[in-house]
Amino acid sequence: MPRGSSLENPEPRTRARGIQLLSQVLLQCHSLLLEKEVVHLILFYENRLKDHHLVIPSVLQGLRALSLCVTLPPGLAVSVLKAIFQEVHVQSLPQVDRHTVYSIITNFMRTREEELKSLGADFTFGFIQVMDGEKDPRNLLVAFRIVYDLISRDYSLGPFVEELFEVTSCYFPIDFTPPPNDPHGIQREDLILSLRAVLASTPRFAEFLLPLLIEKVDSEILSAKLDSLQTLNACCAAYGQKELKDFLPSLWASIRREVFQTASERVEAEGLAALNSLTACLSRSVLRADAEDLLDSFLSNILQDCRHHLCEPDMKLVWPSAKLLQAAAGASARACDHITSHVLPLLLEQFHKHSQSNQRRTILEMILGFLKLQQKWSYEDKDERPLSGFKDQLCSLIFMALTDPNTQLQLVGIRTLTVLGAQPDLLSSGDLELAVGHLYRLSFLEEDSQSCRVAALEASGALATLYPVAFSSHLVPRLAEDLCAEESDLARGDGPTRCSRHPRCLQALSAVSTHSSIVKETLPLLLQHLCQMNRGSMSPGTSEVIAVCQSLQQVAERCQRDPESCWYFHQTAVPCLLALAVQASMPEKEHSVLKKVLLEDEVLAAMVSVIATATTHLSPDLAAQSVAHIVPLFLDGNISFLPENSFSGRFQPFQDGSSGQRRLVALLMAFVCSLPRNVEIPQLNRLMRELLELSCCQSCPFSSTAAAKCFAGLLNKHPAGQQLDEFLQLAEDRVEAGLSSGSCRSQAFALLLWVTKALVLRYHPRSSCLADRLMGLLSDPELGPAAADGFSLLMSDCTDVLTRAGHAEVRIMFRQRFFTDNVPALVRGFHAAPQDVKPNYLKGLSHVLNRLPKPVLLPELPTLLSLLLEALSCPDSVVQLSTLSCLQPLLLEAPQVMSLHIDTLVTKFLNLSASPSMAVRIAALQCMHALTRLPTPMLLPYKPQVIRALAKPLDDKKRLVRKEAVSARGEWFLLGSPGS
Repeated sequence: MPRGSSLENPEPRTRARGIQLLSQVLLQCHSLLLEKEVVHLILFYENRLKDHHLVIPSVLQGLRALSLCVTLPPGLAVSVLKAIFQEVHVQSLPQVDRHTVYSIITNFMRTREEELKSLGADFTFGFIQVMDGEKDPRNLLVAFRIVYDLISRDYSLGPFVEELFEVTSCYFPIDFTPPPNDPHGIQREDLILSLRAVLASTPRFAEFLLPLLIEKVDSEILSAKLDSLQTLNACCAAYGQKELKDFLPSLWASIRREVFQTASERVEAEGLAALNSLTACLSRSVLRADAEDLLDSFLSNILQDCRHHLCEPDMKLVWPSAKLLQAAAGASARACDHITSHVLPLLLEQFHKHSQSNQRRTILEMILGFLKLQQKWSYEDKDERPLSGFKDQLCSLIFMALTDPNTQLQLVGIRTLTVLGAQPDLLSSGDLELAVGHLYRLSFLEEDSQSCRVAALEASGALATLYPVAFSSHLVPRLAEDLCAEESDLARGDGPTRCSRHPRCLQALSAVSTHSSIVKETLPLLLQHLCQMNRGSMSPGTSEVIAVCQSLQQVAERCQRDPESCWYFHQTAVPCLLALAVQASMPEKEHSVLKKVLLEDEVLAAMVSVIATATTHLSPDLAAQSVAHIVPLFLDGNISFLPENSFSGRFQPFQDGSSGQRRLVALLMAFVCSLPRNVEIPQLNRLMRELLELSCCQSCPFSSTAAAKCFAGLLNKHPAGQQLDEFLQLAEDRVEAGLSSGSCRSQAFALLLWVTKALVLRYHPRSSCLADRLMGLLSDPELGPAAADGFSLLMSDCTDVLTRAGHAEVRIMFRQRFFTDNVPALVRGFHAAPQDVKPNYLKGLSHVLNRLPKPVLLPELPTLLSLLLEALSCPDSVVQLSTLSCLQPLLLEAPQVMSLHIDTLVTKFLNLSASPSMAVRIAALQCMHALTRLPTPMLLPYKPQVIRALAKPLDDKKRLVRKEAVSARGEWFLLGSPGS
């Protein structure tokens, strides 16, 4: 036993210092103590609990250390707690010492649970005495956790259930506002959730808690209402019918009043959630044969109080009543059946009683809400479904809505049809035929009903997934007839009719292609239509061909959900598109207009999207089958797998092919750059060399760029090793040779740019060397501006190549790494560059910064801001716009740094508000608006100047500029005014 003058000193302060030193030592070395040492120390500290009050805090610290000892013998935990309960008046201690007592109890509950339970209800009573009167939020969080553990771990509460409830419920509802700059970080919500967990942890609190909740819900305090309703919601998970029985009428009355009369949407939402939980609680209780079914009586009360509001002519309380009924109906299948069977006939009757479209829309929206609830529950026997008896009436009502001239009623009708159709086996074949007919009609509405057209197309897609036979039988044939009519119009040259219906027909075909059996009908129709578009005296234009390709892409996207459909689309559409393109590229004396259209940049880009989308989700095995055909097509002219492959010449895009044939390398790019990485590409070495050669072709920029992108896409996916290094060396040699010659410098630059991007995305070590080479071109008289714009490409996401969807290797933080590796060099280059070259560096820098995540940019802002401000003086509008786009969010996120340059910012933004570029004017005015977020005292000296200057853009000839000017000037007017 440690002894010494300090521990035995007659002066309490001296004894306290001695015990404090001992306790601090124990806190550091409690894990090293032997069992007999722990016993002696416990006896010493228990004895000291009877000492002077100045000694008690140090004694408690020592006991906290000993409560952590693993060598604590059985029985001593109980002994310590009994001593604390008997000798210490905890609530007279300072906060930190009270917290120590809670820590001792927590430690023992964690490691000595069975021993503490041997105390029975005495332990609960002792803790109640400890906690009673606690006020500090830090201690309350710990105390609430102890109470929750007492209940959840089945400690004996004995006769002290009400006392335990009282000692915790006295804090309900929590009324706590953390002080400013609170170092402890305790929020009101933390206390609310902790207390709620306690109150909702046992049904034994129900008889005390439910009256309290009803009282607080009926109060005038918004926060108390919310907390009470949320707590009731939580309690319902632990309660049963027994606990709720006596309080159901009062609970229902309080919830009903809050939903009918509330001025707060949050209170209404919590009231509905509580009603849902109450109903769910009553629904899951197991009933004895002779017991009262509280659910039926509770639902009957709800129906009695709400249903008559559904019939009122003025319909004032229709929505609150419907919300209450739906909240209860959504709790269980029993509740849903009970309420739906009573409410649906009433709503159907009301629909026919009201003749105005707006009233019918309201009633139909309520019906829709009840139909959606039915989707939550499954029924083994379809005859048991509550909707079975109302099916005919519902269909009749929906079809009336779909034929109503009111657009809003039509929209609700479409949504209701979709939900009703989702009920398995509910609609008959006749119902489906009528539904398909209505959706077909709505899909071809005029432009002023676009919302209905879009909704009808979405509904067609959803229902076609469930009823493919109905749509194959009744919709696809009508759309096929429409396409044939379009082709006939094309042959006759009836352009206006074609223009009005052609896109909608294509949209409808793609919209219903949501099932594999339908895709097998719609895809051949679209492809056949594309093949036949060159017939007739008036041939198709670019927009019409692109529209077909867009529909094909939408079908491809829908097929991605199903591997079978995905492969069907790929093996059907891709060869057909390639065959059309190859045919169009063949040398002929007279080209049809369609063949010329197929080789245009925009059309090829649309075909690229189709082929890429059709390829990205292929399994490696199927992709390998496809690549074995497509790569030989481009390298060797092997056309055997193409449909109708009798062409007038050879296909040799990489040899001496025509310009048209070389352009089709874009389609090869779309395919090979969308393959999974583990798919082996045949003749890869030869393909890469051919792509390199074509990438520096002078005659066709489109072809050379496509080849460069294809080379880069393959390079990005290639595994590291000798072959990759060889390809890189070949590319660098080709770039240097091209840059040194005057004839193909721009093509070599494009190759450099795409190869650099491919390596930057995957963090390849050579990317830094290529980025340096690109940076060196900023000083090039010919390529400098293009090199500056190249930084935008390096930092942006592509859509056709080097995409994550296309399985490219894209590291998650490549932009941050590029910034770290290259921006310092850009800044140094700017300072060293001649005056006429500086704009290129500024443009490159603004592109990098504009696409950098703001959390990365903010720490670097103080060193880069001067350059950004200088970029605003650059005459290039692209630089100005990019810089303004970068600065605007920084004004909101880094006001301290930006405030240091307020004079320069105001001057430059006002100057740019008169820029010749409309986009720059808008961006400058948006920045002037954002400036008002800076500290008001700093802005007030500039207020008169700014208000005068912003009067001019109020008369700008562009409406969008005027709009921004009004918004910015209004904020500056309000600066310094009361309440602003």
